[in-house]
Amino acid sequence: MIPRSSVRTATGSWVESPNDLTAARTHRIIRLCERQGVPILADRAYIGAGPWVTTPVRRPPGRDLSPTQRTVNRALSAVRAPVERGVARLKSWRIFHHARCSPNRMSSIAAAVLTLERQR
Repeated sequence: MIPRSSVRTATGSWVESPNDLTAARTHRIIRLCERQGVPILADRAYIGAGPWVTTPVRRPPGRDLSPTQRTVNRALSAVRAPVERGVARLKSWRIFHHARCSPNRMSSIAAAVLTLERQR
């Protein structure tokens, strides 16, 4: 299990920005999480990523979701919301826009920023 205080990074350079699933597969993030027993809760972009990735249920064409499926989707969204807010907060810090230091150092900076955000 990954401790709450640790910040994991995946590094690499891209000519073009790939979608999230391509980047996760390229950096073997899904496989690493599976080996370490860390569950992945993802959005619809990760549908088809594998059995270890939990994604919302897609609405069938021309039909509605059942009440159970809607409840599952809401629960997944509720669990993911704090993470999404945290990522949005990190993106608002200017230090991350034009950083020219090692990705390992950026992990320490991100941990410090998250600590400052909790103190607010």
